Amino acid sequence: MLSRVADSLYWMSRYLERAEHTTRLLEVNLNLMLDESSTSSDHRWLRVLQALGKPKRVKWEGNPYAFANALTFDTVNKTSVLSCIMSARENARHVREQISTEQWQRLNSLYLDATRPEIRQLGQPAALHDATEAQSAFLQMVLDSVHQFQGVTDSTMSHGEGWQFIQVGRFLERASATAMLLEAYHEDLWSQPDRVAEGNEYLEWMGLLRSATAFEAYCKVYTADLTPERILEFLLLDEEFPHSLRFSIQSVEQALQAIQKVSGKQRAEELHRIAGRLSASLAFASVDEILNGDIVGYLRGIQRQCSAIHDTIYHLYVDYSVQAALAG
Repeated sequence: MLSRVADSLYWMSRYLERAEHTTRLLEVNLNLMLDESSTSSDHRWLRVLQALGKPKRVKWEGNPYAFANALTFDTVNKTSVLSCIMSARENARHVREQISTEQWQRLNSLYLDATRPEIRQLGQPAALHDATEAQSAFLQMVLDSVHQFQGVTDSTMSHGEGWQFIQVGRFLERASATAMLLEAYHEDLWSQPDRVAEGNEYLEWMGLLRSATAFEAYCKVYTADLTPERILEFLLLDEEFPHSLRFSIQSVEQALQAIQKVSGKQRAEELHRIAGRLSASLAFASVDEILNGDIVGYLRGIQRQCSAIHDTIYHLYVDYSVQAALAG
């Protein structure tokens, strides 16, 4: 596969996953504002900012609706929901011949809906006082559209090399986002293991699970017994839940193995070593060992390994030299 095609499919998928993740965080935390909680608005939204990697052009200035609007509609911020949708669509346009008609139609419809003039006006300061309901509807539309795109991708695109690059982009972005999300909640959930939780803190714990679409899946495993230890175990180590770190990294590893088999790259050992080591470390990890150690250091280590996987993918499949291509 041409490097530009692999690059566009990979980033199309990453941008859509990023848009979905940001949308979900905003929707969950806007809804939490309606409930009684001991967590202050400042703390909650600063935590959201941390979970999103502290984008440079976004600052918390005390107004949750202005803050949510900036993360949703501000195209100067390249990590906003709207910016990610536009970037995903642009990457899809570059590889229009490689994706199915249904994929293009679904993504192009999302782009057209997201860039309608009345939608763009929601991001203007003058519209903040009456834009809450419309913004909520917009966020739900984005979630629905991304889920539809993922379903259409799996059902209409041949599961060959291009599809595998889409899987790598989706699950590598998801793994990095989940690790940052867990780090953002560390101070509230795991930094003081002996502290007795207040009743309304359960709302925050539910918020974390819902931020990873995990509340119902968690309850099927642990019933409704919410504890910080089990939440960490589920989001880190569950092998069957699609948003857990273990599932995401295993999916990345499997997709990379499939790409290597099709492409015949003989120099992929380093990439498989990094991905395989991270996958194995999650498969054999114990939540008690993680809790007894440096949790933040552990999560940042996962983020570094995800970055190393990304860099190695680029070196091997996108930015490789002519000499390397002939050799491998």
